[in-house]
Amino acid sequence: MKRSQLVREIVEILALTLLIFLVVRFVIQSYRVDGPSMEPGLVNNEFVMVNKVSYLFHEPARGDVIVFHWPQDTTKDFIKRIVGLPGDTITTDRDHVTVNGKTLNEPYISAPSNPEGRTWKVPAGEYFVMGDNRPVSDDSRSWGFVPKDYIVGKASVVFWPLPNLHFINTYPDVFKDIPAHK
Repeated sequence: MKRSQLVREIVEILALTLLIFLVVRFVIQSYRVDGPSMEPGLVNNEFVMVNKVSYLFHEPARGDVIVFHWPQDTTKDFIKRIVGLPGDTITTDRDHVTVNGKTLNEPYISAPSNPEGRTWKVPAGEYFVMGDNRPVSDDSRSWGFVPKDYIVGKASVVFWPLPNLHFINTYPDVFKDIPAHK
């Protein structure tokens, strides 16, 4: 093999490696779960794979677990479940969450817990998110809505530690019969 041919092949391999790295970096991202707010489904120090292009093709949906820039300090990222879409009316009492008049049966939460009964109307272009571990979750109930532009992507797979490998359940049956917002 000629030296120039070898150099060319090395350059091609490096260019292809760089291209693959860049594509993967812009399409997926890993995120480390920090804290207990998403237990029991996601636990502290698990790593999830975040699909960063998912919402280029469709809008976020109720039940999606998303990673987003925290509206109070955009240098920090949080992970929570979308409960309310733009235009929805969310109502809480001590033990229940109601979306557009339908009370949710939430099998994914650790325990029902809302600090106060309250009602929110989700503005256009924003989302209402809640952690699954309601007694300890810092979420839309305390600091408000998540603008769509702050969403990093949809968390789809827990990949580390390896024994915890699983797809993240969005519980579509919980949200399927919610009436359109008024």
